[in-house]
Amino acid sequence: MTGLRGPLGFGSAPLGNLYAPIPEPIAAATVAAAWEQGVRHFDTAPHYGAGLAEHRLGAALRGRPRDDYLLSTKVGRLLEPADVPNPDEGFFDPLPFRRRIDYSAAGTVRSLADSLQRLGLRRLDIAYIHDVAEDWHGPAWKDRFEEAMSGAAQVLTAMRERGEILGWGLGINRIEPALLALERARPDVFLIAGRYTLLDHTALARLFPACAARGARVVLGGPYNSGLLAGGTTFNYETAPAGIVARARALEAVCTRHGVPLKAAALRFCAAHPVVAAVIPGARSPGEVRENAAMMRLPVPPALWSDLKRSGLLPDQAPTPVEP
Repeated sequence: MTGLRGPLGFGSAPLGNLYAPIPEPIAAATVAAAWEQGVRHFDTAPHYGAGLAEHRLGAALRGRPRDDYLLSTKVGRLLEPADVPNPDEGFFDPLPFRRRIDYSAAGTVRSLADSLQRLGLRRLDIAYIHDVAEDWHGPAWKDRFEEAMSGAAQVLTAMRERGEILGWGLGINRIEPALLALERARPDVFLIAGRYTLLDHTALARLFPACAARGARVVLGGPYNSGLLAGGTTFNYETAPAGIVARARALEAVCTRHGVPLKAAALRFCAAHPVVAAVIPGARSPGEVRENAAMMRLPVPPALWSDLKRSGLLPDQAPTPVEP
């Protein structure tokens, strides 16, 4: 598909108070800083803070020319008013709504209408079917996948054909649903979190070739594996195992020898694969946004990538950046 903007985008899960609350002025300033850094690709979801991220992102973008940026959100969770919200699922102080899984056609239509109202914007560019995978649904995930293919996928395909959206796909943390979707339908783009990074190369062998063969693109979320590659202690939303921590430290040691920040290597590596349209790290402050932008622009010596492959820290077949 055309119209995707990159290489650096903005993931809005932190605006939903993921892991810690963000004051309203800081949330607005963070989006403003992204715009000032040239970011024009913004992603959100009803799940993030039970609608909080959509409210904040929409308010921050509302005065911007709508044709100047790409906006994606997700379907699969409807929000219903509730005295007792869901367990926070990592989000602090969510809005007073419960999330209800719904991948049906009617649920998809309602979800998109609700998202536009929360955003206060007139249209979306991309819609992702959210978390239709084993990590959220356990052994029943294939049943949920079937619901999504017969419901949400049909609605989104029709919307694409009518020109109401640019495209659709899945927003997931696992590659198996994406491979199935390529067999069953014509998705345009996948948002994959944490499955193609310096630490996790799961998507390289099967998913990326399948996308290339079918003309689908990939947007990469979680380029820091939810924190470990940015100096944190979490790996894909859980406490990092000792072996993964050791591998991250080994990556950092090689980067240090070449005078390259680990975050710069992480972002540049993700963006180098030809099926990747954009990389969308989250940011909690204007400073983090500016740092991400600087890291994406930083030249990385080719010898770094050679050393990482020679050390067995990167697969030999993984594409690496070519400096101008």
